[in-house]
Amino acid sequence: MKSTPSVNEIIDQLKSLSNPVNVDGMARFGINPANTLGVSMPVLRNTARQIGRHHELALQLWNSGIHEARILATLIDKPAEVTDDQMEKWTAEFDSWDVCDQCCSNLYARIPSAYKKALEWSNRPEEFVKRAGFSLMAYLAVHDKKADDSKFMQFFESIKTGATDKRNFVKKAVNWALRQIGKRNMALNEQTIALSREIQKLDSPAARWIAADALRELTGEAVQSRLKGKG
Repeated sequence: MKSTPSVNEIIDQLKSLSNPVNVDGMARFGINPANTLGVSMPVLRNTARQIGRHHELALQLWNSGIHEARILATLIDKPAEVTDDQMEKWTAEFDSWDVCDQCCSNLYARIPSAYKKALEWSNRPEEFVKRAGFSLMAYLAVHDKKADDSKFMQFFESIKTGATDKRNFVKKAVNWALRQIGKRNMALNEQTIALSREIQKLDSPAARWIAADALRELTGEAVQSRLKGKG
């Protein structure tokens, strides 16, 4: 049985793979370059597979403050051992959209309190906390195949309210949540199209962009054909 590497060994390994050119490229995509090494996601995923699931190690990696170590933490943590306090702490410390989204996808969407947290965070003022709420809605719409439609309909009011937020990282996450929910099935498609048309009437450039982009996809032939085929 292989031994689990220490947090220092893992961080030393990540630092040995540091790539300043990648950091510059990430910054151009809006990723915070602070404490960032430029290690690619395929390398991080491979490292996570080698380590396996480990809650305490995930906490230590997160506390290092290193960008890639935090993403790695989201990949190796055990959803069953994650507490609400941990979720609140990590989310409050998000400083980049990719760490936010990786955490929502790799970890939060697999935790029972995900729906509650998505609703709570979507109504918070902090940019990346709010993004986490809508990002989590989008990932739940993709991953939770058996969820009842009502679990997503409870998000509609928050989506409509959040649509007026002009901050780019929030605006794109609101749009993403709206589109992913609307692609689950025909009933939700019809309801999100109606919701998009309500959003389109709001006196907000952000809302109009969100609605127009969502309507383009949700009413498009590709989505409509797939959903009609499922029915």
